[in-house]
Amino acid sequence: MIAELGLAVLWMAAALAVLQLVTGGLALRPEGRALAGLVRPVAVMQGVLVLAAFAALVTLFVTTDLSVKLVVDNSHSAKPLIFKIAGTWGNHEGSMLMWVTIMAVAGAFVAVIERRLDEPTLMATLAGQAFISLGFYAFLLFASNPFARLAQPADEGQGLNPLLQDVGLAFHPPTLYVGYVGLSIAFSFAIGALVTRNVGPAFARAMRPWVLGAWIFLTLGITAGSYWAYYTLGWGGWWFWDPVENASLMPWLAATALLHSVSVLSSRDALRAWTVMLGVIAFSMSMVGTFLVRSGILTSVHAFAVDPRRGAFILALLAIDIGGALALFTLRAGTVTEGKRFAFVSREGALVFNNVMLSGILGIVLIGTLYPLVTEAYGVKVSVGAPYFNPASAMFAFPMFAVMAVGPLLRWRQDRLTGDRTRRVSWPVLVCAVIAVAVFAGVEIVASGIGLLPALGLALASGLFPAALLPLVGRNLRRTPLPVWGMVIAHAGIAVSLFGMSSESAFSVERLAAMAVGETREVGPWRVQLAGIMPVAGPNWTALEASVSTRYAGGMPALLSPRAETFSNPPGTRNESALETRWNGQLYVVLGEAAADGRWQMRFWWKPFAPLIWLGGVLVGLGGLLALAGRVLADLKRWVARDKIAWRRMRQGR
Repeated sequence: MIAELGLAVLWMAAALAVLQLVTGGLALRPEGRALAGLVRPVAVMQGVLVLAAFAALVTLFVTTDLSVKLVVDNSHSAKPLIFKIAGTWGNHEGSMLMWVTIMAVAGAFVAVIERRLDEPTLMATLAGQAFISLGFYAFLLFASNPFARLAQPADEGQGLNPLLQDVGLAFHPPTLYVGYVGLSIAFSFAIGALVTRNVGPAFARAMRPWVLGAWIFLTLGITAGSYWAYYTLGWGGWWFWDPVENASLMPWLAATALLHSVSVLSSRDALRAWTVMLGVIAFSMSMVGTFLVRSGILTSVHAFAVDPRRGAFILALLAIDIGGALALFTLRAGTVTEGKRFAFVSREGALVFNNVMLSGILGIVLIGTLYPLVTEAYGVKVSVGAPYFNPASAMFAFPMFAVMAVGPLLRWRQDRLTGDRTRRVSWPVLVCAVIAVAVFAGVEIVASGIGLLPALGLALASGLFPAALLPLVGRNLRRTPLPVWGMVIAHAGIAVSLFGMSSESAFSVERLAAMAVGETREVGPWRVQLAGIMPVAGPNWTALEASVSTRYAGGMPALLSPRAETFSNPPGTRNESALETRWNGQLYVVLGEAAADGRWQMRFWWKPFAPLIWLGGVLVGLGGLLALAGRVLADLKRWVARDKIAWRRMRQGR
């Protein structure tokens, strides 16, 4: 009964999306203005219904209803509750229903709280959001029904991929989906502004919180996903340039450029056409990622679908949504005025430069991701990995970081680097450059064979971190606006991550050893001993667990317990790494298979400053949260002040 109820409310939500699209479109015409009052309630009700459908699917997974095909394929009665819940979206149909749910709920929030846009632009925005949603409703209802029943209930479920049976599944996909859907809202705002020819600061101020929120969630989602893969897969790496990893990176790059452009438009009335185009591109990258994951053209733990027909459906949605948006932009480009001009040497100029660099990196990643798929279609298999992505991206990333150090110090509109102004900008930059050169020289002296890119990364990160703090110099820190704090912390987080990435690449030590119980090995500054191997059992797995005694530079011992886990539902194995984290790095230990002579394959890595990679990502997300909080508080103060004035005038009128 729950499955039928979930499917019924999903159909009702799709019907409301049609009504929202029609009434929103008609409300733009003079004779249809009376219908404008229907659009907001319809959007809210649509969000409520889809949320109910998703709650129904969660209930089916929690109760392990073995008459529902999706539950049978992706769950098991013996799974812990957290994995039953996370299993709701750990598959193709459930993840798409989550996507639609977040999109509908976000649209409902726009309908309820948005008061900055004029009514025609808001109606066009909500109609655009309904149009996007309709494609996904059709996909769920006709190609990927999450509530499909089996003719006969199964005796037991097949379980969840062992690699997905981790708490990371409860956090990583939902966080990314909120980011993707935030970009769909930004896309709808861009479409609404183009339809009504109202591309200006008001449109940007309405769009900015959604872009910032999407960027925050994408940042945290990518950071969490990186760490999840790092400790679960047992490969010892934090980024593999996997096509599906790239599918989340590309929207983040576009969203970063869009965030800076929309901020300039909202406060300085510049970059109008650039902002609209980036709104389209950012959501386009989300759709490209959706196509890659669900088309069946990729084989990956991330890839949920293997049915090419579904891929064709999503490709059609991509063509309709993005092709239609680009066509609309082409038709209305002449009505999008240039906005206020600015000099090349200005904060706007620095932002434009960095947006161009971000676009360059996006192009590099997009080409490297799609090129192997194109060649494989012609019978030629090509592998594109770090040897391509790292240097090609660095050509754009390093100049971007250098300008990022200086940009926040420049004035808006135009800056003249003369006299005192030159000293204010040049002295901090000179100090940062000295630090960078010193670090670079030190790295070359200590380890001349680490490679050019890691050495440059270490040097640039060492200079970028103090440069990120320079906007606070001379300010009253207690009165500094939250968005300024957010910018400083986010830029500092970029420097921290860059230092961690470069250090991990430059100084990591790997040791592969066959060890008998009691044997010891040296791994960088660590001395490790295999103390024993014992069988252990979990709630839905059995494992062999190693006991590894470790000492750092002759210090106190620490015990690590890497496991080789075996799952029965579905059958599979997983290597659960063990990590020992210090302030200056991380020891990474993986248990392998038993050798014929009774020894055990063990793999060790010493990764200096590797945790800074994820600490920096958290700092970037925290900076975004502070900036968003500052914007929201400022809006609330304006609304309260406006309401007080209106109330005072009403009382005076009496």
